[in-house]
Amino acid sequence: MATLILVRHGRSTANTAGVLAGWTPGVALDERGAAQAAALPGRLVGVPIAAAVTSPLQRCRETLQPLLDARPGLPVHTDERIGECRYGDWSGRKLAELNDEPLMEVVQQHPSAAAFPGGESVRAMQARAVDAVREWNARVEAEHGEDAVYLMCSHGDIIKSLVADALGMHLDLFQRIHVDPCSVTVIRYTRLRPFLVRLGDTGDFAALIPRERTDGGTEGGAAEVGGGAGAP
Repeated sequence: MATLILVRHGRSTANTAGVLAGWTPGVALDERGAAQAAALPGRLVGVPIAAAVTSPLQRCRETLQPLLDARPGLPVHTDERIGECRYGDWSGRKLAELNDEPLMEVVQQHPSAAAFPGGESVRAMQARAVDAVREWNARVEAEHGEDAVYLMCSHGDIIKSLVADALGMHLDLFQRIHVDPCSVTVIRYTRLRPFLVRLGDTGDFAALIPRERTDGGTEGGAAEVGGGAGAP
């Protein structure tokens, strides 16, 4: 079956503002995010991408555009099922204040039971994304052959949930996975099982350097809902 390249969108204005964007309109790449997107075609040189699929949100479309410019004629499709988690009433709020919400502990420790007020559950988010990948795998293989490679540009929590599915991990463990902005994750699907080939690859090890949190403490064990802004 097909090999899927998952690209998280580049760093956005919401990432740097510490805001949970969700489906809030008008969230664009910031200066660094635009540079990350511009570097993407060079990182994928030589990879024969048969098609690209993108979340409809602006930050994903902007991330994918330099690759489309570098590869005229590359088929591109939009699929809402790989759009960001629908955080509902949490959308547009500061992550720092959301950390005080009782639901945040559930999101961190028992996400399969978490449902965002006015939005969707984490289980529903994963189910729609997995369904999308299964359908695109079949479509790409039918059109381009079983060795075809295609790309999806999506969001942190979506990619984490797809990796958990590929690894056979319970959704309650998906917060242990981390993908930085504009990172590349690769899953090779076969008839019997998927193989995780790359995870959150940016080629940049700055994220490994210890750093202090803005609240003065050291980084703890909580996952960054929405994916975070990456290394400073």
